Amino acid sequence: MSNPEIKQALVPILKNRDCLLFDFDGTLAPNLDLPDMRRRVVELTREYSVPETIYKDLYIVEVINAATQYLNHDPKQDANEYSFAAHQMIKDIELTEAQNTEPFEGVLKLLCELRNNAYKLGVVTRNCREAVLSVFPELLSYIDCLVARDDTDYLKPDVRHLKQAIQKMESTKEKAVIIGDGRLDMECGKNFGLACIGVLTGSASKKELRLAGADLIIDSCLEMTP
Repeated sequence: MSNPEIKQALVPILKNRDCLLFDFDGTLAPNLDLPDMRRRVVELTREYSVPETIYKDLYIVEVINAATQYLNHDPKQDANEYSFAAHQMIKDIELTEAQNTEPFEGVLKLLCELRNNAYKLGVVTRNCREAVLSVFPELLSYIDCLVARDDTDYLKPDVRHLKQAIQKMESTKEKAVIIGDGRLDMECGKNFGLACIGVLTGSASKKELRLAGADLIIDSCLEMTP
């Protein structure tokens, strides 16, 4: 799809919308190695003798939450110790990777141009706030709202993660669009009734994004430049 075709395809999606929600990793900046992070969390979880059936097929934070709940009923294990160690592990990984990561080239200019076109801009991410701002120190000067993992009790795919950001920006789901690289972003957006734009700079393929509910798939968020 050429740039004129993309711009044409964006017209009906952006019509009457004033709020753009961006995922962070894989969308505005390179992705974390989430499979390796999950592997390391699972290794720790096994050390506490948590059966695989408790956390099978869950996302990383959900693995920790499910295992913690299980350990709360095991007098031989310390659930609080496990939870602290697991959460500290993922934060340490995020901060280490952040030291060697920077936003995709052109993202800062994109955010400036979108703001100049009267869009409210938000970032909704399962990454921690400290790591996001380490990767992109100026971010808060160019967006209206950041809801990172430590800013909410509800993480994508829970739609309340998106709802919290939209409410902070005084918009509505009917006026909001989510832009992300993962199936989770598209599924969460669809479940909440948002328009969904998938980008191919991260974890999911065009087919995966389409099946997850993307209304439009573009190579990069940079193609949203007004």
